[in-house]
Amino acid sequence: ESVEDHADWQAEHFRGRNPEHVTRMWPKREADLLNGGSLYWVIKGLVLCRQRILGLEERRGSDGILRCALILDPGIVRTEAQPKRAFQGWRYLDQADCPPDLPKSMKVEGMPDKMRRELADLGLL
Repeated sequence: ESVEDHADWQAEHFRGRNPEHVTRMWPKREADLLNGGSLYWVIKGLVLCRQRILGLEERRGSDGILRCALILDPGIVRTEAQPKRAFQGWRYLDQADCPPDLPKSMKVEGMPDKMRRELADLGLL
């Protein structure tokens, strides 16, 4: 529902360890991801935040199939709101297409998502 909900879920689910996101395929551009790459999170049709990718690890699913776990920095970095449908952009999003990080001085915690979306549509956020 929101960046706050995402942060709360990760904090509860990964208590005391780095969060991870498991995906079916091992990335072909592994070196790029591990050299400062981030996973961008789409929340209600907007990219609102990102997490730096720290590493990749194998995970075997309950079906016995090997998968790739993206090990993430627990720090969530808010970005400028950018309309985006769900995508697997962690593999292919070029730097030029990445939404810029919000300045740390910008206070968006607690701002309703609807207001943030409207400000983004106006080019004010």
